[in-house]
Amino acid sequence: MDIWGLRALLERSHRENYGWALSCCSHDLREAEDVLQTVYLKVLDGKARYDGRATFKTWLFSVIRNTAVEERRRTILRRLLWIKCRKNTDHVVEGDLDEAAHQSQIRALLRSTLAALPKRQREVLQLVFYHGFSLQEAADVMGISIGSARTHYDRGKKRLRQWLEESKILDE
Repeated sequence: MDIWGLRALLERSHRENYGWALSCCSHDLREAEDVLQTVYLKVLDGKARYDGRATFKTWLFSVIRNTAVEERRRTILRRLLWIKCRKNTDHVVEGDLDEAAHQSQIRALLRSTLAALPKRQREVLQLVFYHGFSLQEAADVMGISIGSARTHYDRGKKRLRQWLEESKILDE
């Protein structure tokens, strides 16, 4: 695939790519933008190459997830080094995430519930429900077996269902 074909695919899927980057970056807008920019550069510069073994979307979501993990590690290392250099530092202040103010109450509650799930359960549910992946494709993105993906998917759905029943949010 030539660079113009890659660019067109990236442009068409940008919104969905950004949504997945947000998920991988704990809904930190700035971090998600940085990760996505890094991913696009990797793809366009040929550092990340699509080999056709999976769908383009599955492959790209894997690149996004892996890049987010790399960036998180770098950030943690930088913070640890900074704290080590400044012995009097109390703690590192995280950025304020105020995006939920513009969304409906139900979406905000569902997002917080998803966030409360264990990481793998949350990831597989987001890939399947928000991005339309099959369980096999989600397993490929996450780098886990299909059996493990099924387990995380089933447990995540059960926890969400239980929470929704307890909160009675659907009864309103």
